[in-house]
Amino acid sequence: MSESMADVTDVIEVAGAELRYMKRLLGDAGESAWDRLLDWFVDDYFRLEVVGLENIPPEGPAVVVANHSGAWGLDAFVLQKVFTRSLRRPLHVPAAPLVFRFPVIGSYARKKGAIPLDPMLGLEHLTAGELVGVFPEGLAGLEKPFRKRYQLRPFSPGFALTAVRAGAPVVPVSVIGAEEACPRIGGIPALARLFDLPYFPITTVFPLPAKWLVTIGEPIPAPHRPASYAARSAAARLLCAESQAAVQALVDRERRRRATPFW
Repeated sequence: MSESMADVTDVIEVAGAELRYMKRLLGDAGESAWDRLLDWFVDDYFRLEVVGLENIPPEGPAVVVANHSGAWGLDAFVLQKVFTRSLRRPLHVPAAPLVFRFPVIGSYARKKGAIPLDPMLGLEHLTAGELVGVFPEGLAGLEKPFRKRYQLRPFSPGFALTAVRAGAPVVPVSVIGAEEACPRIGGIPALARLFDLPYFPITTVFPLPAKWLVTIGEPIPAPHRPASYAARSAAARLLCAESQAAVQALVDRERRRRATPFW
């Protein structure tokens, strides 16, 4: 290789390294800005109130099960923020591939404990004694029209099967406020197809200043792991139904605590 070609190669390598450094720097700055915005949302804008933190086991595994609501799914970020700040325990939330596609938000979610969605729903984290948070309504919870707010959609039982396998208790959690902060008025299927999204909601451009309440209920012990697959499936279905009933009861009770969504 000639000296001039070597010089060009060196320049390209240096430029590539600088570009990668700038991308990482901008990414870090974006994640820091998003983190500060979440702090502001939680403390000042949504005026978040948290009740029942003592119901989270101080150590060992647990499956945190919450209702999913609000057009943009801010509840997952808010719950992660609550657990990290208040309990010093990360909450590992299985997230759809869509979440990791978004710049800044995707990398931020991964650093804060989000994990790729798979059939095991964080089993390896539970066996390691960690917390896993799930929204068993899935996208159906976010797609609810505003007139059906806080009416839980059927829970997918996968989380319950994972809890049974891991011997982990289920901790029901209700999130009140997300439905009013990001009300889903409708959807635009054409834009969903254009951007390759599961749905594209019609909602407010910026969240509304709704009062948020996060209430953590008493843990539901996981049954002893049955020996046969059929017995485990039956135990998981029962645990799933019990968990949904517990979350819906919390949601119904906590909604009555608010004289208005915006106090």
